Amino acid sequence: MTQGILEQRKSDHIRINLEQDVASRTTTGLEKLRFEHQALPELDMRVIDLGLDIFGKHLNGPLLISCMTGGTEEARQINRNLAIAAQAAGVAMGLGSMRAAVARPELAPTFQVRDVAPDIVLFANIGAVQLNYGFTVQQCRDAVDLAQADALVLHLNPLQEALQPEGDVNWSNLLRKIEDAVKAMPVPVIAKEVGWGISQQAARQLVEAGVSGIDVAGAGGTSWSQVEMHRAKTDIQRRVAAAFADWGISTVESLRNVRAVAPYVPVIASGGLKNGVDGAKCIALGAAMFGMAAPFLHAATLSEQAVYDEVEILLRQLRVTMLCVGAADLMALRRVALAE
Repeated sequence: MTQGILEQRKSDHIRINLEQDVASRTTTGLEKLRFEHQALPELDMRVIDLGLDIFGKHLNGPLLISCMTGGTEEARQINRNLAIAAQAAGVAMGLGSMRAAVARPELAPTFQVRDVAPDIVLFANIGAVQLNYGFTVQQCRDAVDLAQADALVLHLNPLQEALQPEGDVNWSNLLRKIEDAVKAMPVPVIAKEVGWGISQQAARQLVEAGVSGIDVAGAGGTSWSQVEMHRAKTDIQRRVAAAFADWGISTVESLRNVRAVAPYVPVIASGGLKNGVDGAKCIALGAAMFGMAAPFLHAATLSEQAVYDEVEILLRQLRVTMLCVGAADLMALRRVALAE
């Protein structure tokens, strides 16, 4: 793929996510779950501890500003606003796919945020399928070095690639290459779907390959098939993409799939979460952290303060939820039952 096409695709993705309804036609499953309210929680909300240690660093809250963008000037400002807010709030952040920056050093600044966010947990990000298209383990290391990242995300998006006219559709024998990359990387490797969830089979394969974490990115949030439908240049492309509006494994089912086969691997819950109550439900289901993208993308086009406000709202919602279920810290929240 030429670099011009790649940059145009990134710009299209930002524009479509901001302007179009690209929500999945399925649901996360979180709406079916309820906490039991505790009218006498015996807690002081002011001292509830949202902190956790993960990937070698401490976070003030179990929140990930999920991987979104990079590679364009607009993306550069978005990433800097996200990073400034993440640093101020003490939460984690992921970068968008960094293939373009590795190939073209002049694009590197659109992903470089350590000057404004020296302490955050930061994830570099590469499409796993690129390992089948000549992208090397050394280039994965280059992406981590370029971003000064704490971990590498290898994202899995076969449906999205299949729906792109320029997509990379050879997914054969990829697991062995993921395993090789995991062994060679100097930082933890996290496998991440992009919005269609993780099956038990995929979770088992990834854990056996040695990944240090899995971001389930379940169905129920942004549907990249819908995004690609809006990008389509022909009626044939649009109609093919439209058929997958309700495709995928829900966020709740994906979480349960990973926990069933890999109970000790850190799981990031993402995919259609709407608020801190949803985040609390995911932690009660066994997630280490929860991730969100859409609300932060809109905020990041405004200012770092707008992003920080979104983070503050989510963490306050989480804290209030923990008070009302009687959980003094995240470990206690993981012991709270959810009713269906």
